[in-house]
Amino acid sequence: MVETFKISGLELERIKTSAGKSLAQLSDEKPVLLVFLRHLGCIFCREALKDLAKLKPSFEEKNQELVLVHMEEDDVALTFFAKYGLKNCIHIEDQEQRLYKQFGLSRGNISQLFGFKTMVRGFSAGISMDQFGGPSFGDAFQMPGIFVLYKRAIRAQYIHKVIADRPDYEELLKCSTELK
Repeated sequence: MVETFKISGLELERIKTSAGKSLAQLSDEKPVLLVFLRHLGCIFCREALKDLAKLKPSFEEKNQELVLVHMEEDDVALTFFAKYGLKNCIHIEDQEQRLYKQFGLSRGNISQLFGFKTMVRGFSAGISMDQFGGPSFGDAFQMPGIFVLYKRAIRAQYIHKVIADRPDYEELLKCSTELK
């Protein structure tokens, strides 16, 4: 079991989103699913966006906020998000990967990025999505991660062991509904 990562409310106050609010402000209002993406050319990043787009109406119905953290320029990311039905999604640009580091997300090693599970899942995801990734934007070695924030604290997290891991976003957010 991975140790739960901690970050202070003051640190969350300093992190501003595309909505003009800090993560602290958003998490005071409602639970936040903070998703740190890999580079946008990654098949698993695209799979995550597809999954999140399907779940976005459910998040809105349950008064939960989705926030995407990416390593691209905003205009590139917004165009990309729109392709997956996430045009107006709140996001944070982090080209220098400061937030990735601040939240304890490391760069992947060879087995995390190119291991057997990753290759098999990548092939499967590529077939099911009728695409096999694309050019690398950002840092191709950066590992993804997910954090549920509520009332200025991390309530749940999912740290990928390999890039092929596919988290259950709804299960992660269940903890936030129990806290309300």
